[in-house]
Amino acid sequence: MTGPDTENRKETEKTGAKTRRRRITRQDLHISLVDWLWIIAGSTLTSLATLYLFDPAGLDTGGVSGLSIVAKTLSGGRLPLWLSTLLFNLPIFLFAMKTDGFVAIYRTSISWLIMTAEFYFLPEKDLISDNLLLTAIFGGILFGAGTGCLLNARATSGGTDLLGQSLHHFFRQYSIAWIIQILDGIVVILGLFVFSLENTLYALISVFIMGKVADLLIAQGKRARMALIFSDENEKIAQTILDELDRGVTGLLGRGMYTGKNRVVLVCICSSKDIVQIKDVVKKYDPHAFFVITDVDEAMGEGFVEKWE
Repeated sequence: MTGPDTENRKETEKTGAKTRRRRITRQDLHISLVDWLWIIAGSTLTSLATLYLFDPAGLDTGGVSGLSIVAKTLSGGRLPLWLSTLLFNLPIFLFAMKTDGFVAIYRTSISWLIMTAEFYFLPEKDLISDNLLLTAIFGGILFGAGTGCLLNARATSGGTDLLGQSLHHFFRQYSIAWIIQILDGIVVILGLFVFSLENTLYALISVFIMGKVADLLIAQGKRARMALIFSDENEKIAQTILDELDRGVTGLLGRGMYTGKNRVVLVCICSSKDIVQIKDVVKKYDPHAFFVITDVDEAMGEGFVEKWE
């Protein structure tokens, strides 16, 4: 006996299968020049971090790159990075192609091929010898910057990111981020047995820096500030911000639960440098106004990032 939830799930799976089997158009495979530059830069930065920093120092930061470093060490160097990356990523890409379709992994496959080629052609060299802290810091910066570049082009370096996305089709009760963390955690733990505890702790520093740098690069030019202004001089404040600062202002109707009075709350999305001027405007008309400032991770639209992606 099947219930409505089962039938809906089957219908969703059928729809997804039809979507994956649809004919691939030229538009699906089009990549702009800017995205090409992002992909090439991102792939190169992650390759350099892995080849010249993480691998010589024995830092396993998770993912297929970390697994390749472990495999190379266990084989005594007989299994080079380019070959292990190829062997580990190939089944992941085939699996992802089956679950998500070729279009979904097209950009990531280009990144993977670039990285594999760079691992093959670039000479191996230890840039920072005997300094795990510097290696962890600068390796994290390079790899994080590379990851941010790839994500800006709607691609990844493949590996556990791609595998986590594919496995999510079968474990929908868990988020993609949680699945990726588990996969990366398994690789890091494996590195603990191959390398030392000290190396693993430094690798975790790199992982932390990677995430911060990638987030910073993705949010570049999209962050803003939001000002909430509670004042009886709403009209004067709003008009001055519109005329002198050339910033948009929205009035939202609110109700003070303590006083029981209705009041218009001004909302203004602006840059960090505008906040000082807005403070001066509010102080000029109402020194007793209630003023709240908060961060905005992304501001999309006129006056900010006007091209939606």
